[in-house]
Amino acid sequence: MSRLYGIQYLRAFAALAVVVFHAAERTGGHFAIGAAGVDVFFVVSGFIMWVISQGRPVAPLRFLRERLERIAPLYWIATSIMVVGALAGLFPNLRVTFGHVFGSLFFIPHRSPSDGEIWPVLVQGWTLTYEMFFYAVFAGCLLLPSRMRLPVLGVIFIVLTAMGYLLDARNPLFLTYTNPIILEFLLGAIIGKLWLEDRVPSPFAGLVLIVVAVAGFAFVGITYLGFHPFVFGPLAAALLIGVLALERGGALGHVRVVAYLGDSSYSIYLFHTMAISVVAKFAPLLALPSSAALMIAVLSGIAVGIVCYEMLERPLAAAFKSRRQAHGNGALQPTAEQVG
Repeated sequence: MSRLYGIQYLRAFAALAVVVFHAAERTGGHFAIGAAGVDVFFVVSGFIMWVISQGRPVAPLRFLRERLERIAPLYWIATSIMVVGALAGLFPNLRVTFGHVFGSLFFIPHRSPSDGEIWPVLVQGWTLTYEMFFYAVFAGCLLLPSRMRLPVLGVIFIVLTAMGYLLDARNPLFLTYTNPIILEFLLGAIIGKLWLEDRVPSPFAGLVLIVVAVAGFAFVGITYLGFHPFVFGPLAAALLIGVLALERGGALGHVRVVAYLGDSSYSIYLFHTMAISVVAKFAPLLALPSSAALMIAVLSGIAVGIVCYEMLERPLAAAFKSRRQAHGNGALQPTAEQVG
């Protein structure tokens, strides 16, 4: 399967949106709509998992192991940096406890002792709690015949979402796993099925979907109306379908810089807030205007993410790949990297 550059472009778009969101938040600006980058990530993740699992039979444990190898080590490094920094007094507003650190490292929803919110030590790691839950449910569905996987996945996520509305509970696990945002993974999986069945619209229709999605995000960002997964999920799905339609029609070229940002999007996502925090701390001391502080924070966040991608993420991925090859156990086909 040829590499889908559109998926990489969406990853880059989502990561940059989140970076600008956090940079604006820390430098006195406003870009709340950037948080919707997470919704794009979730829909894309559902698409990728469906596509890579349909190439050939995949054992659930193998699927989970490869997902852990992809997600966990880099996240553990970033979380460890935050824990060490908190203990050293570098993050005075961050309180850590054994239970919170343990829950953070193993993707268990836990209330932060700092503010009582359901955050891990590395705040943006909250999305990985959802990712790992999706992987676990998806791995279970791999035990089923292929024709049953998507319907069962849909029933599980829809029932969980309904429970969140019908039951009143404050437990962090319940609140996390019944959040309607989990339906975005389902949307991505449905789009993955349509893609493999060659049921995507024409490039023109795809372009219309992209315009509608971008306009929808802009409308929410300006008015703050519809700031909810039930709005962001469909908009992200429309964006993905539109990009795939252009890809299928040969209307997307290879933009090397954007594709590279997509490759490094996970590292950018994990590490960008560390650089932004430094800029936010020193900007007032240097009397930087908010616009300049915002720009420096964004560029610094991206730069730190790229450095971590080259020095940490790529070597880790190469090491895991070499180990699999040494044991005669290649990556899933097609791999997530080939898809996007």
